[in-house]
Amino acid sequence: MSKPRRPKMRQAARAGELVDKLLKGLGLDDRLQQYRALIVWEAVVGPQIAARTRPVRIREGVLEVNVDQPTWMQQLQLMKPKILAQLNDELGKGTIKDLYLKRGRVDLRPEPLKDQPPAWRMVQLDDGEKQQVTAMLTAIEDPELRDEMEKFLVKQMRLLKAESGS
Repeated sequence: MSKPRRPKMRQAARAGELVDKLLKGLGLDDRLQQYRALIVWEAVVGPQIAARTRPVRIREGVLEVNVDQPTWMQQLQLMKPKILAQLNDELGKGTIKDLYLKRGRVDLRPEPLKDQPPAWRMVQLDDGEKQQVTAMLTAIEDPELRDEMEKFLVKQMRLLKAESGS
């Protein structure tokens, strides 16, 4: 008995498109778009403001930014609508809802924590979560791609589990 043949693909699917589709399926595409703000901050605000500020995190669409001097914080407060408009032009409308400016340390390169792995690396998935990952991958026939996607999904689930604290 021969194995049924699959029709030839007209064009191979692009990895970026597959990852985008997967992230949308997991509901993470909006969040990923928000976190791009941390990457594009310097390009959006320019080198002078970037030297005095550092984006720290994003909570519910609000970008938290450390500012090194109170006078800069006051100036940025006045510039907030313009900065928000520029960020959202770069990221997409409504991605960042507000800026929260706070007095804080602005390191050029924050030192990584030594000898302490991130909390998500300590999180283990239970059998139900492992089965959920396996179920998501059943349609992928290529074993190499399936293995890489499994690694990705396991890491993502561990990260989400660590963030939720469950």
